[in-house]
Amino acid sequence: MKAIPHQYVERETGRICTEKLIGDKAIQLLYSVAREKAPLVFRALTSARISSLIASARYDSSVHDWTKVSMQRCGLDLSECIDSQKLNTARKIFERKIRYWEYRPMPEDNGSVVSPADARCIVGSLRKTSRLFIKDKFFSLEELVGTDKPKWIDAFLTADFAIFRLTPEKYHYNHTPVAGQVVDIYEIPGGYHSCNPGAVVTVVTPFSKNKRVVTVIDTDVQNGTGVGLVAMIEIVALMIGDIVQAYSETRYENPSHVTVGMFLNKGLPKSLYRPGSSTDVLLFQEGRIRFSEDLVRNMHLSGVHSRFSQGFGQPLVETDLKVRSIVGTGAMTQGDATAFDVAAG
Repeated sequence: MKAIPHQYVERETGRICTEKLIGDKAIQLLYSVAREKAPLVFRALTSARISSLIASARYDSSVHDWTKVSMQRCGLDLSECIDSQKLNTARKIFERKIRYWEYRPMPEDNGSVVSPADARCIVGSLRKTSRLFIKDKFFSLEELVGTDKPKWIDAFLTADFAIFRLTPEKYHYNHTPVAGQVVDIYEIPGGYHSCNPGAVVTVVTPFSKNKRVVTVIDTDVQNGTGVGLVAMIEIVALMIGDIVQAYSETRYENPSHVTVGMFLNKGLPKSLYRPGSSTDVLLFQEGRIRFSEDLVRNMHLSGVHSRFSQGFGQPLVETDLKVRSIVGTGAMTQGDATAFDVAAG
């Protein structure tokens, strides 16, 4: 059966693009035939050990011609990289550092929320009254933040959310989307499911089944962004070996672990994924964010072939955006949020 293409909107140009899904046929085979007919094999292939072995085979060999061609095809711009001449393995390319202070400008508005990654984004809501309602599609809230975390389950029960899907060619440092004080950070064990759109629509609530790190940030503090509690969830995927916390106040210098009580400034490197594709999820308390209109509008575009739209039975078109670009601003009252929902509909 012919694979259905997956398309997205490029934010900077408004162009509709077709994603070049790496290993798409293998992923389809794994998540259809193997998952249904060989569940033990499927579980093994999405385990930490096998995922790590696959990543090592792919990312630790010297850069060959096919890798260079793939880089060019994906539009990877080495001119923005630091020490680009030293990027002689696929892993080094994947874990590259960029001059984000030059190539990823950030809005000056203190109340803006910015993208944590170079990624393809969908926004939504857990509220049934919201026009952005996407309940139990990509994740189960209770599983996502941890079934033993009733405080955070309660805080984000009716949350608005944004999902950022990082494809393998992307810059894989996560940056802080808001400024505020860390009130909790913890790791939840799990599997290593693919973030390929076809795989995501096959597995029920996949993002709450993978290994992940949850960081809860209070932005209603002095010098904070002022959008309430924000949960940033960093989620591994197939071939991702680890999530390394490496917060740096000045470019990439003196990276440190993120701990409770730290104040995080907005737009700075927070962590690094070690190779593969991966996903970030941001959770916002009800009525505290107004998503950028273009992100909402693009989700509902007609004539765009999105596997998410087909798999979940509603328009869900991603927007490709840059790290540190705006994804929303503070909405101080629930009235503001309600008005936005009506406008989005």
